[in-house]
Amino acid sequence: MNLCVCVCVCLCGDRVRLEAFSDNSGKLQLSLQEIIEWLTAKDEELSEQLPIGGDVGAVQHQREFHQVFMEDVKSRGPFIYSVLESAQAFLAQHPFQEPEETLNDGKEVSPRRRILNVSRSVWKQANVASDLWEKLTARCVDRHRHMERTLERLLQIQAAMEELAVALEQAEGVRDAWEPVGDLFIDSLQDHIDATKLFKEELTQVKEGMKHINDLAHQLAISDVHLSMENARALEHLNSRWKVLQGSIEERLKQLQDAHRDFGPGSQHFLSSSVQIPWERAISPNKVPYYINHQAQTTCWDHPKMTELYQALADLNNIKFSAYRTAMKLRRVQKALRLDLVALSSLVEVFREQELQQGEHVMDVVEVIHGLTALYERLEEERSILVNIPLCVDMCLNWLLNVYDSARNGKMRVLSFKMGLVSLCNADVQEKYRYLFRQVSGPGGLTDQRHLSLLLHEAIQIPRQLGEVAAFGGSNVEPSVRSCFRMAPGKPAIEVSHFLEWMTLEPQSMVWLPVLHRVTAAESTKHQAKCYVCKQCPIKGFRYRSLKQFNVDICQTCFLTGRTTKGKKLHYPIMEYYTPTTSGEKMRDFAKTLKNKFRSKQYFTKHPQRGYLPVQSVLEAESSETPCSSPKLPHADTHSRIEHYASRYVAHCAPPPSLHTLNYLFHFSSFPTSDEDQYLLRHSSPALDHDSPCGQHMLLAHLEHQDKEQLQRTLARLENENRVLQGEYRRLKWKHEEAASVPMLTEAGEGGPGSPTAGGQQDEELLAEARVLRQHKTRLETRMQILEDHNKQLESQLRRLRELLLQVRLCDDGMMECDGQSSESRGFGSRHVLSAHVWVDE
Repeated sequence: MNLCVCVCVCLCGDRVRLEAFSDNSGKLQLSLQEIIEWLTAKDEELSEQLPIGGDVGAVQHQREFHQVFMEDVKSRGPFIYSVLESAQAFLAQHPFQEPEETLNDGKEVSPRRRILNVSRSVWKQANVASDLWEKLTARCVDRHRHMERTLERLLQIQAAMEELAVALEQAEGVRDAWEPVGDLFIDSLQDHIDATKLFKEELTQVKEGMKHINDLAHQLAISDVHLSMENARALEHLNSRWKVLQGSIEERLKQLQDAHRDFGPGSQHFLSSSVQIPWERAISPNKVPYYINHQAQTTCWDHPKMTELYQALADLNNIKFSAYRTAMKLRRVQKALRLDLVALSSLVEVFREQELQQGEHVMDVVEVIHGLTALYERLEEERSILVNIPLCVDMCLNWLLNVYDSARNGKMRVLSFKMGLVSLCNADVQEKYRYLFRQVSGPGGLTDQRHLSLLLHEAIQIPRQLGEVAAFGGSNVEPSVRSCFRMAPGKPAIEVSHFLEWMTLEPQSMVWLPVLHRVTAAESTKHQAKCYVCKQCPIKGFRYRSLKQFNVDICQTCFLTGRTTKGKKLHYPIMEYYTPTTSGEKMRDFAKTLKNKFRSKQYFTKHPQRGYLPVQSVLEAESSETPCSSPKLPHADTHSRIEHYASRYVAHCAPPPSLHTLNYLFHFSSFPTSDEDQYLLRHSSPALDHDSPCGQHMLLAHLEHQDKEQLQRTLARLENENRVLQGEYRRLKWKHEEAASVPMLTEAGEGGPGSPTAGGQQDEELLAEARVLRQHKTRLETRMQILEDHNKQLESQLRRLRELLLQVRLCDDGMMECDGQSSESRGFGSRHVLSAHVWVDE
């Protein structure tokens, strides 16, 4: 019985503890559930809050509301923490196993199992409440920080917008105060350009401020904060004002620069008046002018007047002597450019004012225009004459570009500029020589081969532009440089006296310049004599007197064009006069004529005289120091190449020249030749350092090594060309024979019953076809004649080359024999003199 009582008492105690546990757990679960519901509601309330606004006022209002919300959450915090601590203490007293056991249906739950289930429920609710609390507090803090950052950026944007609005207003005031470009003085254009550039630089801070404010707006957009309509409009308005201001500055600067280019001191606008309608002067990007013909819708590099001048120069092509043909063309150019009125002293002064001292300095077109403008303004002032400065400057610029910048790169050397102007100015030829030499001489008054080649290269460009360079030794100036340095043997540099002595001999490459001076002097000269050919009296210009016949004077037109009287031929030698003759000169010519009367034609052939110092190019140095624009010994066609090789072979067998044995002519030039249409010049071999057989053998071996293969190829090509021409000749001859029957058909058509008088339409067609065939026959005959002449020339050249090759082989054999002689006989070998006749005039 006592046992039963004890069991009953225990059961009653467990029931009481179970009821107390249920009451405590129930209250705790209710508190946790209440917290969970409250946190869930607050989280939803936080989510329902509006996005952060895009202006300062809206963000400040939202921040105040959020602060109240955070205070409410914060005030609930102590209660939530106490409940969570109670739940933690409850779970510490009533632990439970993590895995939840499944109960079988129909079984009664024991009190212990019920306690475990309650503990598990409390644990779950406490975890949910804790997670919700942490999430809510974190979201509140994040939103608060986001609002603070947004408010800070909006305040920055607002302050920057206000500052930029003031700066733009000031800049726009400056812009509005600008005067129109058309109202500005030309002299002040550069100052306005500088002021506009400075104003543009001062707006750099405004540009950086606009960039900063746009960056802030972009950052807000990335953080899902969009500016309010008011702020967005204000920012867009600032950006549009800034773009308009920038465009105004750029347009203003462009207008000023264009006006300064077209109307300023360095502009070419004043040259626009050099052409007349329908022509217009335009400028390329590199400042080189070109000309537009609006009527023909064409463009060209040459000035219309320059084109007319070049067309007029074609009238001088009937002059048979290249030096005089070139000189007379240059005389026309000189007059057209009015450089015949410009003194050398004026040129020197202009060069000094324009600071054109360094010859290798490169000038652009603007610098050339400045120099020419100053030159013609000085001419107008000194001569007190009216000069069309735009036309003269444009024409002279055109000529200089044609000579020294035919590719129209817009650049030329100072030495080129000086050479062109000095060559055509009005000065004594010796003064020109001295001045040009000073341009390439060093501090000691000496010049080396390199600088002399530069000078001669610039000079040879003048006849080259006229298409006459071949007659003056070509564009390669190295032979002329070596010829000049023979005046100072063994010296690395020459003095001005050596250069003047050489130029006095009128070298082939420069003979056109003294001839130009003689042409100029002869223009105003009248000779009281009658032309033997055209009967002109008095003779104007050059006067040519025969030193073979008495009382035979010829005017310059008849002599230079090769005109003679019918059935009579001009006899050489002939004396040239470009000034009136004196009694002493007449007596001297009479004595010479009397003496020449007793001389045979063979005497003049054996004793030739030269009108200038010939220069021959043989074995040119590969490393020429002439400028890169100087072409290397051009050979235009097959005949010129054959002539080049022939001359080179002949030169190796000829002795070196002696300056004391050459006959030169100075102011009075006689032209002893058997043909009045051409000069016959006897060219000497190049100046070899020695004449020993050994040295000649080495030279021939060097030449053979370099040119033997090329000569063989040339011969093969010429033989093949000869065969082709023979076939073409036979074909044309056959066509000519077929066309020979055409005249018979024409005669029958004109007199027979099929004539037009008979009314036959077919006969008219036959006559028309006959006329066409007659024209075709004439063309075929002309072409046949040309082919025959060309074939004869090729055969002559081939025969000459074969003879020269045979002579070279004989020379080689002779040299090998000389090598076997004793050393005592060296230096006394025989010299083979081969006369190489070169035709340098057309």
